[in-house]
Amino acid sequence: QGQEKLSCNPRKENGTHVVLCELGNPMKAGAQITVDMELSVSGLEDMGDAITFQLQLRSKNSPSTTNTSATVTVPVEAQAEMELRGNSLPATTVLPVSWRRAKGSRRLEDHGIKVEHVYQLHNKGPSTVSGVTLHLAIPIRLGGRILLYLLELGTEGGMNCTNPPGLNAEQV
Repeated sequence: QGQEKLSCNPRKENGTHVVLCELGNPMKAGAQITVDMELSVSGLEDMGDAITFQLQLRSKNSPSTTNTSATVTVPVEAQAEMELRGNSLPATTVLPVSWRRAKGSRRLEDHGIKVEHVYQLHNKGPSTVSGVTLHLAIPIRLGGRILLYLLELGTEGGMNCTNPPGLNAEQV
């Protein structure tokens, strides 16, 4: 008839997490009740794409012969907003019109001006992320001529980096 707030207590029972809610005592014979529950569960990043709850109605009185359990599966969707920031050092590079690359040289300065590109990938949350793959496309050639010569790639913070084909091909 009316709405009533339940008193619920979490505990462990047979190695599983149980939330026990007292619905009422005494309850009249033949009473029908509807229970709306809102659960807040954290740490679901590695749970897969769904979590299953086993709901069971138990009476402290004589055992009931009716099926008093139900399984509810709720989809899990982690959300995280990623942001990529980057810059080049120096920000602007100008080569003289008469400059030519010294083919076969292993000296860095014979291949142009060193430009360092730094990219930072930030997780703005709210969830944590794992298994993120960032594909970064850099124009290496322009009009059949070398535009950028990639010397090395590196990462910080426990990430892995796969070197592209042709990285430092002339061993500069």
